[in-house]
Amino acid sequence: MQSMCVPRILFGAVLVLSPGLALAQNDPSEAPIQQSQREQQQPGAHANAQPQLLPQDSSGVPGMTGQQMKDKIFLRKSAEGGIAEVKFGQLAAEKAGSEDVKTFGSRMVTDHTLLNDEMKPIADSIGVRLPKTMNKMDQAEYEKLSALTGDDFDKEYLADMVKDHRKDLREFHEEATSTNDPTLKAAVEKGEGIIREHTHMVMKIAREKGIAVPPPGKPNAPTP
Repeated sequence: MQSMCVPRILFGAVLVLSPGLALAQNDPSEAPIQQSQREQQQPGAHANAQPQLLPQDSSGVPGMTGQQMKDKIFLRKSAEGGIAEVKFGQLAAEKAGSEDVKTFGSRMVTDHTLLNDEMKPIADSIGVRLPKTMNKMDQAEYEKLSALTGDDFDKEYLADMVKDHRKDLREFHEEATSTNDPTLKAAVEKGEGIIREHTHMVMKIAREKGIAVPPPGKPNAPTP
């Protein structure tokens, strides 16, 4: 009799415990609750979340600072401008009405070709593909100049060169003082000196021909 009671007691204990075990195994809310707690503890560890950019990566490209992006934009813009200066200079050497404008145009071709050549390896070293043609605005001005000759060409060309060189001088000065790339900085400072000399030259020719020279657009811009 005593030996029969032991299995019955054990069997009853199993029956008492079994509902709890079954509930624990079949309760579908247990895993989501634990998952939810993990997500609350690690809010940044979402499976589909994109990595946040560091504050200095303002360009939107991982690992690139805002200044590095400015350097690339400057190189592309200066290349476009340099191509235009060469093309316009070639027109001036051919179509200008006076020898001093022709001489200035030839100087633009020589200097800006050299400046473009110096900037290209720097652009290559930081992964910038430089444009090979003028932008649309410069192309439109080129077509306008192409239709002019003599004094009409001189007036349009000189006015355009005064405006462009003042703008270029500001941009080169700003880049030279802001870039952290020593190689680029040296090239831009050299370019700034060349553009400053060009600005003096074209303003002198324009004044001699009675062409009104507009005042500088920025009061804090470096004076030519």
